Amino acid sequence: MELATDNLLARVLLTLNTLGYSLGPAIADFNRTHATNPLWTPHARFHVVWQVTSYLGVGILALGLIWVGGASAPQRLWLAAALAVAIYASFYLTLFLMPRYGGGVADVNGVAPLATLNIGGRAVALDTNVSVFTLQVAVLVFAIILIR
Repeated sequence: MELATDNLLARVLLTLNTLGYSLGPAIADFNRTHATNPLWTPHARFHVVWQVTSYLGVGILALGLIWVGGASAPQRLWLAAALAVAIYASFYLTLFLMPRYGGGVADVNGVAPLATLNIGGRAVALDTNVSVFTLQVAVLVFAIILIR
């Protein structure tokens, strides 16, 4: 098995992006703020563990798509990027639909906001997930631009 070396910057950026949707949530969510949060119902904890382990599996597959060489290596980069687009788009769709299902980006005993900004005299909290995933989407867009 050969290692793909073309499109190196795009591969590195897609790798960082893949780790952002797979390993990042595993580190952030397998603790008292999510998977063992005493305020969450057991079924909600089941779903977060399922989601995070699924993303780890998808991430492992994506890393193979990104780094295994061969004749179809450039096409596999597009597939790895499409997987990332699907995961990040789902995050933003879920965020947009929160009013429909009563969701929230944080819990009272969860991850604290990154910062609180004063915008027009109103305190606006910068949610950690939204902030980090927005940065990840910017990295993804740049990686996609670099794929040739």
